[in-house]
Amino acid sequence: MAPTLTLISKSMITIENIHKSFGALEVLKGIDLHIDKGEVVSIVGPSGAGKTTLLQIIGTLDKPDAGRVVVDGIDTSKLSTRKLSDFRNQHLGFVFQFHQLLPEFTALENIMIPAYIAGVSQKEAKKRAKELLAFMGLSERASHKPNELSGGEKQRVAVARALINNPAVILADEPSGSLDSKNKQELHQLFFDLRDKFGQTFVIVTHDEGLAELTDRTIHLKDGVVVGESAKKEEESVDEVETIVTDGDNLSLV
Repeated sequence: MAPTLTLISKSMITIENIHKSFGALEVLKGIDLHIDKGEVVSIVGPSGAGKTTLLQIIGTLDKPDAGRVVVDGIDTSKLSTRKLSDFRNQHLGFVFQFHQLLPEFTALENIMIPAYIAGVSQKEAKKRAKELLAFMGLSERASHKPNELSGGEKQRVAVARALINNPAVILADEPSGSLDSKNKQELHQLFFDLRDKFGQTFVIVTHDEGLAELTDRTIHLKDGVVVGESAKKEEESVDEVETIVTDGDNLSLV
């Protein structure tokens, strides 16, 4: 029997020729993107550029009129409604501008909800939720309900909820839009800490220039098309760079 070859791709998200209209208004006009595993990518652009629509299509919350989205090797256009729901629960995590926590449940219980939907046992879900709360620095707030939490705490609980099922991709729509400067900076740093610890891919729609500058890559959208990309500038100290100068058989470092 011939050996089976497995092709390993760096690409976590592949977006091919995505079109989307609402009535006569064409919002997305043929979007092509590749997002690598472990990348933190921001999508920026003026209001009406199609940023949130694109994020919703990546997250399978909406369907394109044409084109396809492949996430973690799965062509989402070929999934049935039931399988699409399971896919979202198991492969994707969502963070919105407003935390969307259920007011009648504690922080711990809110985090556990997606795990229950996935069929995880209460014991395992609780263990995982406590681990995430500890990572967020919120262990002492586990039994507090949303109205007993600060804005920054609520959003960190929402991030923990997005992580509970170990999704491959986290999709965030203006995640720091409702936060003050201090909590905003802490949330932004949290995304990179989470990427480094858990290896998730982050796609973030934002108007926040500070956040966009921090991300590995920024996708610029305008009038439903990608008009450019910019990568994070790597800081390089001239003092730390050694230049090798050759003079015949002699080598010197300067």
